[in-house]
Amino acid sequence: MLYGRAGEQAAIAELLTGAKNGRSGVLVLRGEPGIGKSTLLEYAAEQAGEGFEVLRATGVEYEADLPFAGLNLLLGHGVPLIEALPVPQRRALEAAFGLAEAGGPANRLLTGLAALGLLAELAARRPLLCLVDDAQWLDHSSSDALLLAARRLGSEGVVLLFAARDGEGAFPAPGLPELRLAPLDPSAAAELLAAHSGLGDRSRVGLHYRVLAEARGNPLALTELPAALAGDQDYQGGELALTERLRAAFHGQVARLPEPSRTLLLVAAAEESGELATVLAAAEALGAGAGHLAAAEQAGLLRRTPDGRCTLRHPLLRAAILESAPLDRKLATHRALGAALLDTGEVDRGSWHLALAATAPDGELAEALEGTARRAVARGGHSGAAAAYERAAQLAPDRERVIRCLLLAAESALDAAEADRAASLAQRGAELADEPFTLAVLDWVRATAEFWRGGYPEAHRLLLRGAAREIDPALSARLLLQAFHTAWYLGEERVLDLLGRLSALDLRPADPSAPLVDYLISAAGRPLGLPVPPARPLSEAVELARAAGVDSPRELVQLCGASLIPGRDAETYQLAAELVAEARAAGAIGLLPTLLFFFAEAELFHGRHRDAELAAAEGLALARDTAQPQWISQLSALEAYLAALRGEGELVARRVGEALADQATAWGAPAAGTSWSQWALALHDLGQGRAAEVVERLEPHTAGVYRNHLSAIRTVPDLVEAAVRLGCPERAEVAFERFATWSERIGEPAWTRALVLRCQALLGPAELAESGYLAALELHAVAGRPFELARTELLFGEWLRRDRRKAEARTRLRAALEVFERLGAGPWVERARAELGAAGSATPVAAAAGPLAGLTPQEEQIARLAAKGLSNREIAAQLFLSPRTVGHHLYKAYPKLGIASRAGLAQLI
Repeated sequence: MLYGRAGEQAAIAELLTGAKNGRSGVLVLRGEPGIGKSTLLEYAAEQAGEGFEVLRATGVEYEADLPFAGLNLLLGHGVPLIEALPVPQRRALEAAFGLAEAGGPANRLLTGLAALGLLAELAARRPLLCLVDDAQWLDHSSSDALLLAARRLGSEGVVLLFAARDGEGAFPAPGLPELRLAPLDPSAAAELLAAHSGLGDRSRVGLHYRVLAEARGNPLALTELPAALAGDQDYQGGELALTERLRAAFHGQVARLPEPSRTLLLVAAAEESGELATVLAAAEALGAGAGHLAAAEQAGLLRRTPDGRCTLRHPLLRAAILESAPLDRKLATHRALGAALLDTGEVDRGSWHLALAATAPDGELAEALEGTARRAVARGGHSGAAAAYERAAQLAPDRERVIRCLLLAAESALDAAEADRAASLAQRGAELADEPFTLAVLDWVRATAEFWRGGYPEAHRLLLRGAAREIDPALSARLLLQAFHTAWYLGEERVLDLLGRLSALDLRPADPSAPLVDYLISAAGRPLGLPVPPARPLSEAVELARAAGVDSPRELVQLCGASLIPGRDAETYQLAAELVAEARAAGAIGLLPTLLFFFAEAELFHGRHRDAELAAAEGLALARDTAQPQWISQLSALEAYLAALRGEGELVARRVGEALADQATAWGAPAAGTSWSQWALALHDLGQGRAAEVVERLEPHTAGVYRNHLSAIRTVPDLVEAAVRLGCPERAEVAFERFATWSERIGEPAWTRALVLRCQALLGPAELAESGYLAALELHAVAGRPFELARTELLFGEWLRRDRRKAEARTRLRAALEVFERLGAGPWVERARAELGAAGSATPVAAAAGPLAGLTPQEEQIARLAAKGLSNREIAAQLFLSPRTVGHHLYKAYPKLGIASRAGLAQLI
């Protein structure tokens, strides 16, 4: 019987109903201890009944540093189904569960995708309900995996319920629906108290009201405080906070037990997995045996389960036992548990308990913890590895080992995406170290953490300092290559300085970084005016890099961004497509937002707007699911630009808001998507005819700190057009001169030369305009950029109409209109139609929408892959979805496309 929880019960019932109909759902229940979260999980299990498979896991505080302990507890019995997963995901999950060697550091995000796949397999026969209690104590690796899986659930028939306490940092789950449990109202609280406490007797009315007053609507307090308030001599609640009063009440119940039973409860509270055999073995070493369980069970404090485990009545009882135990008893308990676990071969758990019991340096134990950390890294448990290395540093008997363990702990924390923790560990290591290589690596860790947090100036300083130490030039090159990112956000002068430092490196041709350094110097330096030769073809640079051992998408991705600087968009497209395919095959989901951003940019610049939309939408979804703020910002801004092309003003504003959400950081750095956001807002204003707003926005943008960014350079033609419309062309002249110089420095490819000629036609004398437009159109014809071609046709048509050459104008305007309609560039369609009307032409019938126009980006992406003959399982592996979600999207797409099955896709698309 639940009291006062009708709303919460309805929310759970809705999720269960959805799962029966093939829809997945997630809900995070939050609230103070005792508020009823666990009870609602039990309610969900009861309501699910026989029609669901129910899986459970509970986070335990002492387990928080054991990688994938929670995931193993929840999904471990699904191991036989792992074979059905794509190979990279299967290997990641096998490594996480300790079933196989990972063959190198595991990918923590790939494990989350594997968890999604396993959830889908488990739900194939009947709906699945997963209950995770005390999620705030899940180990970091399990939490990451389950949150990623939760965000990508779709149509598998899975319900995932988390229960977590309130408080800062208590199981952050951005993007997931949450339900915060409030205290029971007075009526429900009184009903619960009367039903469970026996305080309905009028003679005890004073105690009744005292309990109601002290419990403040907390269900656990309503059931536990009556006995304490009724005269329990061990209860010392007084003016303590409610949670402390509950702990005191539990302590009073424990204190009445015999000493051996209290010892057993202490061991059970300290043993994280609830394995009864381990608890009994450790308790026996402390003088307590199985016979002493009875008293704890009779008191309702502990219960045994059929699967050989034991559980305490409530997490607060665990806390009460551990906090009230004297230090010497707690240390003895951990020593006994460590010995018992080592006897059963559980080296990592045993070592951790022995470490918790250690009070002095211990070289042997430090070495054991380093082994634990290495195994955690191999499984993808980087947060657990950081904890093990850090504890090893505390136990290490010599300075060199302390420094080494702190360095490894900092690197592991960075791999776990824990920036603050990594920076703190690196700072501690730097205070002890004096060897240049170690200091350089620690500089790199701190710089990376600062970069993630938006501290670009400090990150840049640390990277330059690390590169300047007495280290191998190859390592200096790696630091300086990363410093290029920070320099890019700090302005043109920093970029030029950085390129000078790269040029001064004495790299051997065989150094892996040499091809990357050479290409970056030319690709970025020449457009900025450095006297360097043009960059070699990108394919040649990639071939050289691969031959030198730089072969992973993560190491080559920088070339995608570098090749856009000199306007080699086609080369960017080819490399990005290649690296996206490699990343998909390897399951490198964390890298895909970066690659898809560059891929979408290249598609956009070539006028393939819908393809750019699909790539950007997938990249943004992945960036959100993998919690990458920099790429959420960049891809949101890029989506805003694409929305501006379509004339969707509300979406422009929403995406720009998301892109700039982290603008006001503690470090004062602008959001990563600031430059693209400015271009998106300006393009939207231009499409709506607001020339003054465009000039006010772009004039400072093209001359400011971001003037070296491609989204500042390439927006100059928009500024020129707006300034001319506003009647103040001089406000665009400086920016245009920079643009023309940039075009010349990069070799004047046809597409940039065409834009230069269009700008000259707008800015120059009227008698030269026609020749400028015609020359620009000739170049557009071979440049393969239909949107820019159509914009030039439109501007030329407008000029011809004003020159009273209406018949010629109509020809140009119709050509522009056809392209704008095909691209879905709504504002430019309307402008071309208006100009045609002014030129004396009847308004043409709007072109029919293409067959895919009604699909969402994800539906279209799936339909395209299905049309190529890929199965649902193959599509799911590429897009990191479950096969059932893929099938659901196809099922929704068929009626929109006017077909009944997969067979019609190939002909239609």
